[in-house]
Amino acid sequence: MQARAQALISASALTDNLTALSQRAGAQLLLPVKADAYGHGLEIVARIAARHQDVWGFGVALPREAVALAALNLGKPILLLTPPMPEEVAPLADLGVRVPVASLAEADALPGHARAHLKVNTGMNRLGARPEDAVDVGLRLARRGLLEGAYTHFATADEPELSFAHTQLERFRTVLAALPPVLAHASNGGGVLSLGALPGMALARPGLASYGFAPPHLRAGSGLAPLMTLRARVTHVHDVRPGESVSYGALWRADQPTTLATVGIGYADGYPRNATGRAEVWVQGERRPVRGRICMDQMMVDVTGLRVQPGEWVEVWGAGEITVSDVAEWGGTVEYEVLTGLGARVERVALEQRAGL
Repeated sequence: MQARAQALISASALTDNLTALSQRAGAQLLLPVKADAYGHGLEIVARIAARHQDVWGFGVALPREAVALAALNLGKPILLLTPPMPEEVAPLADLGVRVPVASLAEADALPGHARAHLKVNTGMNRLGARPEDAVDVGLRLARRGLLEGAYTHFATADEPELSFAHTQLERFRTVLAALPPVLAHASNGGGVLSLGALPGMALARPGLASYGFAPPHLRAGSGLAPLMTLRARVTHVHDVRPGESVSYGALWRADQPTTLATVGIGYADGYPRNATGRAEVWVQGERRPVRGRICMDQMMVDVTGLRVQPGEWVEVWGAGEITVSDVAEWGGTVEYEVLTGLGARVERVALEQRAGL
């Protein structure tokens, strides 16, 4: 059966982004592939990235993501970025998955074959040990031969004002100075782009930046390109008469004879319903408005004057005229939410695979 919607993923754009970010960070990358690689498809992204010389390993949020990634046998380390449940630690260690540790109790409970990254809370106040406690935890892990890395997370590195990011970095370095040498990492994408190379950091963790997006004030000159082009098929073409309404709530009425193309994508696929009344798509080289309320599985597009046929592809977003940033603005949200909300019904396709390369 033919897919109604496809997300085309550019391997070359991902490779170029990773190269640019690694050079900017002056470090290898621990690539976050959580949330189905930010909606881009875990297996596609991980297989492409695993071939990149600057990718040290991968970061995931959930144990089930770690298990799925380990099953691909890509030969790269995997770090679970959020705490596992106690009963999950041993199975993860059996798979070679690195686990975060933030307390003496967690350190003592690790099996002898585990590898740990000390999580330090320098001000994000989400996870981790406070700096004054982290050293004891790290030394306990080191004495057991389990300490591989240590990391923290910046709260404001993607903001124009960076004083708090520098405060966090100094707190983290104080902890590192009291530990034996470890793989240290702190920078997210915003940190890589705003702070550059950080002495003493072996790794960087650019998330959304790896997929081609930077904070607005950092976009110019970033050299990053979005990986994904989202397209959906026209499933039906029909005419509406002046005065007739379109879709739920009768929010839009035609004021002249109008040709509509029904397109097979909707909010169940992750397209924001709140974009109703503002959304546009790219049809035959033109921006065309979405008419009426966006539905669960479909949207209606004004194609008056065009010769559109069922089965034809419409570009929903890409790197050209209509971007994920546009869709996020229309939906009153951010790129993270739009990308990670892309549903399983959307087929992910690597562009180079599609071309037979």
